[in-house]
Amino acid sequence: MVRQLIIGDAMYELATTRRILDCLPDEHMTWRPHDKSMTLGGLATHLINLLNWQVAIFQHTEFDLSTVPLRREALENRSDILVEFDANVGKIDKLLADCDEKTLGEEWTLRHGEQIIRREPRALAFRTFGLSHMIHHRAQLGVYLRLLNIPVPGMYGPSADEEAQ
Repeated sequence: MVRQLIIGDAMYELATTRRILDCLPDEHMTWRPHDKSMTLGGLATHLINLLNWQVAIFQHTEFDLSTVPLRREALENRSDILVEFDANVGKIDKLLADCDEKTLGEEWTLRHGEQIIRREPRALAFRTFGLSHMIHHRAQLGVYLRLLNIPVPGMYGPSADEEAQ
């Protein structure tokens, strides 16, 4: 049952994330709402990185943040973002299809060097460090679109933009 819940949740959230990425305007990829904020393209690229981290949850028993770059060069156009997003979703889909309840219950560790940040069953790590983390940044992307006056797609029902149509 846990496996079915994880797969259903992941597929819904990944499809919803793709809908918002599909709205990205190429001409605003370097825009940022504040000096301390990521650019629009940087934030979208971070969502791609989070998919790589989700894949890592299933491929490894631990993830060390000190060994991977937290930021990478921002992708510059929507089509590149969607191609990489779709490829990563394909990997996640296969990993989820191949996993079982035992795999989901195995301990997984997030660390930064010697510091243990969290140690929990793989299913919980995937939901929190993977999906919830992605949902958080996807919501930020929705705010970016709103500030740019670009219609925001609904996430869990129609958005204000969709209701107005």
